[in-house]
Amino acid sequence: MLALKDYGSSDSESENENENRESEVNMIDSIFAKNLTASINMQICSAPEVIPTGTELCINQIDSTIKEVMHNPKYEELFAPDVGPENPFKTQQQRAVKNILSGYVEKAHISEFQFENQRRTFASYGYALDPTVDGSAEEGKTIIGAKDAAEESGGKTVFESTTLRASDKRKRHRNDDPADIEGFLGPWGGYVDEKRIIKPTEEEAAELEEILAKRNRRGKPAEEKPLEEKTVLHIKDSVDYQGRSFLHAPQDVGVNLRSESPPDRCFLPKAQIHTWEGHTKGISQIRWFPHTAHLLLSCSMDCRVKLWEVYKDRRCIRTYYGHRQAVRDISFDNDGKKFLSAGYDRYVKLWDTETGACISRFTSRKIPYCVKFNPDPDKQHLFVAGTSDKKNYLLGYSFW
Repeated sequence: MLALKDYGSSDSESENENENRESEVNMIDSIFAKNLTASINMQICSAPEVIPTGTELCINQIDSTIKEVMHNPKYEELFAPDVGPENPFKTQQQRAVKNILSGYVEKAHISEFQFENQRRTFASYGYALDPTVDGSAEEGKTIIGAKDAAEESGGKTVFESTTLRASDKRKRHRNDDPADIEGFLGPWGGYVDEKRIIKPTEEEAAELEEILAKRNRRGKPAEEKPLEEKTVLHIKDSVDYQGRSFLHAPQDVGVNLRSESPPDRCFLPKAQIHTWEGHTKGISQIRWFPHTAHLLLSCSMDCRVKLWEVYKDRRCIRTYYGHRQAVRDISFDNDGKKFLSAGYDRYVKLWDTETGACISRFTSRKIPYCVKFNPDPDKQHLFVAGTSDKKNYLLGYSFW
C-alpha cells in the first residue's frame, strides 16, 4: 500500500513539473519577442518607402491630337483640358476643339423623313425648326426663318394640311370638248393670268441698249497703226579698210571662221567669258549669225532687237526699233543678210541686217509666237509663223 501511494504521488509531481516548465518557457519566449520587436523598430532606414502627398490629384495628360490610346483612361483624363499657354484674344468658338478647319464635325443619326420635312418646309414657307442641339429646355421648339409666317400657319409643315394661299391654286383655261378640234385644250390649258410673251418695258429696253452699246465699244479692239521703224548704228567703223561691212567674217581673230571642218577639241566653258549689256528687260531669244557665228542677234521684252560682236571688243553694232510691244522671236535667213522679228503687237517684220531698214511687215491680227525661214536656198522668200489661234501661216515676200 505504501508502494502504491508513492507511485501515485510521483506521477502527479511529474505532471506538475512539466506544466511549470512550459509556463517558464512561454514567459521567456515572450520576453525575447518583445526585445526583438523593440530592436527592429529602433533601426534606421536610409531610403524608406514614402507615399507622396497629393498623388490622388495627379492626372495622366493625354495628347488631344493622337488618334489611338493604348490604355483605358478615366473620364477625367480623357476629357481633361489641354495644358499649356492659351491665347487670351481667342473667342470661345475659336478655343473650341476642332477636327476640321471650320469647326467640329461628328456623325449624327437623323430621321430622313424629318430632315426632308424641315428642308421642304423651309423651301416652301421660309421657316423651319432650329436643329441646334444644346440641351436647353427650348431645344427642338425654336423657329428660324420667317417667324411671322410660322405664327400665321401655326408652325405646320408641308406634310400637314394648311389653308391654301392665293398662289397655290391657279385657274386654268378649260376646253375638254374633243369635237372642238381647233379649240381643244385638254390638260395643256394654260393659266388664266399666265404671260406667255415677256417683253421688257421701255425703260428696261433703253437700259439694255445702253449696256449692249458699251459692250460693243469695249469689245471692239482699237486698230493700232504699226510703229515707224528706225535703227541706230552704234559703231563708227561700219566698214573696214577694204569697204567690207560688219557682216563679213573677220580673219584676224585667230580662228578660221570659214572652215567647215569641226575643231580638234570641243569642251564646255568652265568660266564666264563675257556679258553683253544693253537691254533693259528680259531677253526672249538669241540667234547666232549663220555659218560663221561672229555676230549675235538678240530680242527682248523692251521691244528692241540688237546686233552684237562676238569677237574683239564685243560691241553693240546696231539696234532695230519697230515693235510697240515685246519681241517674242527672231530668225536669220541662210546668208544672214535678212532676219525676221515677231512681236506681241501682232506684227512680223522683215529687216535688212546691214542697213537696218524694214523691208516688209506682215500681220494676221493674231500674236505670232514663233517664226522661221524656209531652209531651202531656193525658197528664202518664204517663211512660216505660228500664232495664238493655233495656226501656222505660210507667208512670203518678193525680191523685186
